[in-house]
Amino acid sequence: MRLLYLLNVSNSSQLTADSGYTFADMLTPALADAGVEVTVAAPVPAGDDRVQFVRTASPSTKYRARFNPGVGALVRLFSRQQPEVVVANQIEAAPAIRAALLEAGVDALIAGYCHYLPFSFTDTGQLELDPAMDDGGLGRSVLLAFSAGLAACDRVLVHSGTAASWTAAVANRTGVELTEKLHVVPAPRDVRLVRESADFTAPVGAAVGIYNHRLYAHYGTARFTRLARHLVAKAPVRLTVMDLFGTRSAERVRLDPSPERHLEELAAVDGVDIASDRGDRIRYRNLLAGAHFGIAPFRPGCPWSMSVIDCQAMGLPVIGPRTGWLAEHLDPELLFDDDDQAALIAERLATDPEFYLLHAERAYVSTTDLTPDAVAARYLEAIK
Repeated sequence: MRLLYLLNVSNSSQLTADSGYTFADMLTPALADAGVEVTVAAPVPAGDDRVQFVRTASPSTKYRARFNPGVGALVRLFSRQQPEVVVANQIEAAPAIRAALLEAGVDALIAGYCHYLPFSFTDTGQLELDPAMDDGGLGRSVLLAFSAGLAACDRVLVHSGTAASWTAAVANRTGVELTEKLHVVPAPRDVRLVRESADFTAPVGAAVGIYNHRLYAHYGTARFTRLARHLVAKAPVRLTVMDLFGTRSAERVRLDPSPERHLEELAAVDGVDIASDRGDRIRYRNLLAGAHFGIAPFRPGCPWSMSVIDCQAMGLPVIGPRTGWLAEHLDPELLFDDDDQAALIAERLATDPEFYLLHAERAYVSTTDLTPDAVAARYLEAIK
């Protein structure tokens, strides 16, 4: 099988903060191990030396990635590569990919992977647009482009049961039939961020919690900031907050200045330390190893979180709000509905070694089926 993997890298200066890149970097060598001839078309290489690489231009904004996929360049790429399968990691680009395949005279299956959903559903079933995709009122257009992309795909892959349910609901509302082509294929865990049970150590009377998520407003960072103040005041914990971006480009700051604003607010909270991995995966691992538990984001449209999986693979219990995919994935004893419940859970993790070690082991076990080889097998089963 000749598989062409179209990878949109949104953070080429901070690859460790780009979950789509990490996904490709883990998955494509495993696909090569399974006998697939893989080519990654991206702004930067991913995978190992068995994975072929074609350099492509990086879209300067999230909206160009969705509305300006560059049909001419796609036609030339498909004519050269003659793929049998094209993986579209930007679902909204799938209609342009289909048109480019027709123009190039290439008969290839299009597998779309929904790394990001530009919408979510409330507990009462109400559709909500993701505010991160609604600048200038573009949210509805992005939603319709997403639905058009679903229609253009032969296979649609999503991270989780929650993502499958939400995607199917949107498809149904827009008249797109997904019954036979929707598949749940979770992302692989990062093999560099796995710690065995023998290395798990319970805290003694106090604990360090880590928040390793992007600090965008749409991730619920203001809500997390409120929780951070409550936790350090009510529970025997300190918090480490990751600065995943460092210095962003002026264009990205202009489009969304919220990470810089939230970082400044969090840095002013007593009991909260700001840390950076400086793009170094070893340093990131050491920061995780120095913590005792993780905190999930408050992002309503979270269909999956690489950062949550990173913590769990390292044996860190993750606490989080009872919503969306988090309610599907996290242990029920670690879910909370308000700040007081979160503080009680954090205090128990800090002071009850038996409870802590039980949940450290459960966290690790929840990722054991996410090895790159296991995920590659599910991936290939979905696109066959």
